[in-house]
Amino acid sequence: QVQLVESGGGLVQAGGSLRLSCVASGRTFSSYAMGWFRQATGKEGEFVAAIGWNGGDTYYADSVKGRFTISRDNAKNTVYLEMNSLNPEDAALYYCVAKSWRGTGYAVAYGYDYRGQGTQVTVSS
Repeated sequence: QVQLVESGGGLVQAGGSLRLSCVASGRTFSSYAMGWFRQATGKEGEFVAAIGWNGGDTYYADSVKGRFTISRDNAKNTVYLEMNSLNPEDAALYYCVAKSWRGTGYAVAYGYDYRGQGTQVTVSS
């Protein structure tokens, strides 16, 4: 069992930046591909970014490419999402996901084993 706890959300003005963190419990963090999804009010969850088990491959939704950066620190059991140039369309509940997988990190976009409760991001115009 893996527990994921996100932090770093909040209110930011359009054009601003936030850094989200997700800390995972357990000793096998490096065996998991990790990712971030988001869910805006009244909408389904959408894939945002993914990273492979060793950080060697990263993937992004077209809507965030060039603005968001996913990274991980296996020594700290933590995955990050650096978000820049935020706009109101980025406002959502952001949640971290984990998939027991040592193949391409993009696999989390199609399914995952665990997810966190999420952290809210609000962007004012």
